[in-house]
Amino acid sequence: MGIPSEDLVLIRESENPEDPSVITVNCPDKTGLGCDLCRIILFFGLSIVKGDVNKVLYELELTIRRVKVSTTPDGKVMNLFFIIDTRELLHTKKRQEDTCDRLRSVLGDIMISCEIELVSAEHATRLQRWSSFLPPAITEDMFNLELPEELPTGSPSTPKSLSVSMDNSLSPAHTLIQIHCQDHKGLIYDIMRTLKDYNIQISYGRFSANQSGNCEVDLFVMQVDGKKIIDPNKQNALCSRLRMELFDPLRVRVVSRGPDTELLVANPVELSGRGRPLVMYDITLALKMLETCIFSAEIGRHVIGDREWEVYRILLEDGHESSVERNTIEEGVRKMLMGWE
Repeated sequence: MGIPSEDLVLIRESENPEDPSVITVNCPDKTGLGCDLCRIILFFGLSIVKGDVNKVLYELELTIRRVKVSTTPDGKVMNLFFIIDTRELLHTKKRQEDTCDRLRSVLGDIMISCEIELVSAEHATRLQRWSSFLPPAITEDMFNLELPEELPTGSPSTPKSLSVSMDNSLSPAHTLIQIHCQDHKGLIYDIMRTLKDYNIQISYGRFSANQSGNCEVDLFVMQVDGKKIIDPNKQNALCSRLRMELFDPLRVRVVSRGPDTELLVANPVELSGRGRPLVMYDITLALKMLETCIFSAEIGRHVIGDREWEVYRILLEDGHESSVERNTIEEGVRKMLMGWE
């Protein structure tokens, strides 16, 4: 049987419900293909409920650039989304009606109203330049690209349990990247997006994990020019970045903002501009399980150092003054995001 030339996606479900299903994808190769596939798998793997606005906007090919969520005294919630239409049709009445109808069909009676307006050129410019203030201490702490001396709250791994190495002696055409680390939700995605940002192509890979959550990953890779990774500086930079991304892929902090308590979550944005899927859903689910109410929320993008970050700022309702309560929230949110619950 020959290999089909056309694009093909096959899903084979296992006979035993406890065994994994197999997804086979046949398509043209490109740099970052693994990252793009992992992002999609991660997205649909986390689709716990259908009534999630972020999921609907994703399906409609609407990219969220900023979100502002606020509650009203009568218990209602207003969600303000600044979005970009990848189809470039949101200025048409039909596209706007289709978007509102889709949101209404998913959210049902809980949606009171839906309005879509095009922002002015002046507002778009302000939005593009928007960067709400982040305290310097928070910036230095959250966005440090070096492995921390102290473990993130709730983390089961340690820097010593994480290793990344390269070997050019085992293949005449490829560099072998070997990774030993603690498993977490989106692990393969975090590896693939890092390699994509470095223009590294994967020819073959192997992944295994044991019951204690320890993972081993072997990847035979090459540069976009078809050569091995020979430059020691590039080897060191890539290994260092992989270690950082796998040890702390999502930054979570709970801080005092004057008399209030604020939850901050940040994740790096791919060079292509795509962010990690369903982060807001996991945050709100974790807070719901912790019985912690949200007063307001904002999502924005910040260029810090040489990287762009997607930053979620959640202002929590009163009642979390003690450090113990703040640590509990930070640990619960991180565990949900990392899949350690």
